Amino acid sequence: MTFDLASLGWDATLAAAYPPRGDDHRPGRVIRVDRGVCTVLCADGPVRASLGGGVLAAAARDAALLPCAGDWLVVRSWPDRRLSAEAVLPRRTAIVRRTAAKDSSGQVLATNVDAAAVVEPMDPTPDVGRIERLLALAWESGAQPLLVLTKCDLVPDPVAVAEQVAQVAPGVEVLPVSAERGTGLAGLRPWIAPGRTLALLGPSGAGKSTLVNALAGATVMTTQGVRGADGKGRHTTTHRELILIPGGGAVLDTPGVRAVGLLDAAAGLDHAFSDVAELVAACRFADCGHRAEPGCAVRAALDSGELPARRWASWQKLEREIAFETRRRDDRMAAEERRRWKRIHQEQRAARTARPAPPPRWS
Repeated sequence: MTFDLASLGWDATLAAAYPPRGDDHRPGRVIRVDRGVCTVLCADGPVRASLGGGVLAAAARDAALLPCAGDWLVVRSWPDRRLSAEAVLPRRTAIVRRTAAKDSSGQVLATNVDAAAVVEPMDPTPDVGRIERLLALAWESGAQPLLVLTKCDLVPDPVAVAEQVAQVAPGVEVLPVSAERGTGLAGLRPWIAPGRTLALLGPSGAGKSTLVNALAGATVMTTQGVRGADGKGRHTTTHRELILIPGGGAVLDTPGVRAVGLLDAAAGLDHAFSDVAELVAACRFADCGHRAEPGCAVRAALDSGELPARRWASWQKLEREIAFETRRRDDRMAAEERRRWKRIHQEQRAARTARPAPPPRWS
């Protein structure tokens, strides 16, 4: 079986980054990763490859460099028929969220995607705070964000709901869909054309797996219903997986996320809150605290109702979160640098101590 990698995104930029190798090396794209073993789609079909020494060494320095669904790899064939991933090719885009670890590390959710769709159900009522947070994450990735409102068949006026939610998604296309009935799916098709990849981000129960099945035209992902008591979803997708779509292109499904921490997402926050960023820039003073300063555009917008108080509070919360993570990361890097220089000085002192005394000089 052969496969055209161009339909999955292989292009001249990746070809230029692919290092010269022998016949025992070939490129491929990661479909999924299970316990350190990658399922990789190569031109001659899918293969299973373990992590090579170069990849493990890079990951030891930075865990975010571990292969992830969506990555392009250099796969090597060994004489004993083993296959290994020898290198991860440069990523065009990467969706990275902050982990719960205290070292301000990041977890890569998806790479090399052209569009990142924030998937939020219309029923129950959309969580606009979660939408804002996920849109900041999507903007920061470098991909084009979308907002997909699922289960539009369960509300009496989906157009009105979409228009209301669109107010917290400036510059983002909002698509109400019903995967069960096929409503609105045509609006997603252009984002999954040959050579393009669409990532899905959202909570459990938002209907991401059902949406993938509708786009693929077959049951490729297991689905479960939401809990009737509170409308919350059960975790169905437990891993990140790249799904090929008939006609070319792919969808990258991710596990449901209830809480998404932002990491180094200042630029993404400015995009997601472009309306707020414009008001902040319009204040008379660059260091405006937006409390009682004269010429504060933010206070004026709050007083007039142009800027909802809830959205302003959401922006403040996310800005504080990102600033805290930035300070914590900078403090950690400074501490690591001090430890590095301490080791260097200790090694230099040890070398001087161990150096033999020079022979006596006779006059």
